[in-house]
Formats: sequence, C-alpha cells, structure tokens
Amino acid sequence: MKKTTDIIAFRQPESVDDPLTEIARDGARRMLAAALRAEADAFVAQYAEETLPDGRQRVVRHGYGPERSILTGIGALDVQRPKVRDRAPDVPAEKKIRFSSAILPKWARRSRSLDALLPVLYLRGISMGNFQEALAAILGKDAPSERKPAVACLIREVVPLGETAWRLG
Repeated sequence: MKKTTDIIAFRQPESVDDPLTEIARDGARRMLAAALRAEADAFVAQYAEETLPDGRQRVVRHGYGPERSILTGIGALDVQRPKVRDRAPDVPAEKKIRFSSAILPKWARRSRSLDALLPVLYLRGISMGNFQEALAAILGKDAPSERKPAVACLIREVVPLGETAWRLG
C-alpha cells in the first residue's frame, strides 16, 4: 500500500501575497547586503597599509554575524552584518581597530525612518482620528490623489472596528 501526503501551505492572516512587494523586498535585501559588504571592504582597505610582523594584513574581513531581521518601511528584511577583525595579537583591547557600520548599527532592529514614523502614526492616527496625515507619513505628501478615495474607504472600514473594540474593552 502506498501513501501519499500532500502538504498544503495555508496562508497566514497577517501575510499578504503580493508579488510586487516581494520583488521590492528582495531587491532591498540584496542592495542592503551589497552596501554592507562595500562599507566593510572600504573599512578594510583604509587599513591595508598596516601589516603584522609576518607580513599579513592586520585588519581583515572575518565572515558575517548571525542573520537577523530588520523592520523597514517595506517590511522585515533578513540581513547578515559583515564582521571585521583586527589580528594584532599584542595590542590591548582598547587599542584594537573596531568596525562599526554606519548603515546598520550592531544592535539595530528597526530602520530609523520607522522609529520616527511610529509616534506620528500613533499621535495622528489613533489618538486624534486623523488617519489621512498618518498615511501621508507612509505614502508621502506627493502621493497621487487617486489613492485618497481608496484610503477613505479603508478608514471607513477600519475605524468603526477599532472604536467598537475600544468602547467594549
């Protein structure tokens, strides 16, 4: 007797199946990875003249940190931060050359623009009921006017649900 098992992936309610967003997210992931590599390579090249007594380069690339998820305006991006190593054995820790990315700080979990956006969304959208300004922060002030009817329709659908939950809660 032969058993076959079909595995069907169920769509999660919080996920959106949008090929355009996936393409943008994949492109952003690749561009971020390339920018991080270029930044680390430029840092290593800056110290290319410094060598160890045996002739090897003192500052070298040293692989990647663990993959982590960074929240951005287009969703979460999984990235790995390049690592740089100072191989000088007899230098105290405070004198070692350290690499710190200006693009992706060591402990960052959200983009700076998203950090700035969250308070605006809360203050303008939730507390004051002004979702048009909150969405302008996301879509930009020069967003095409044809989006406004769609946004107004979404607001009419979402706001009563939130108000009902707030009043009942």
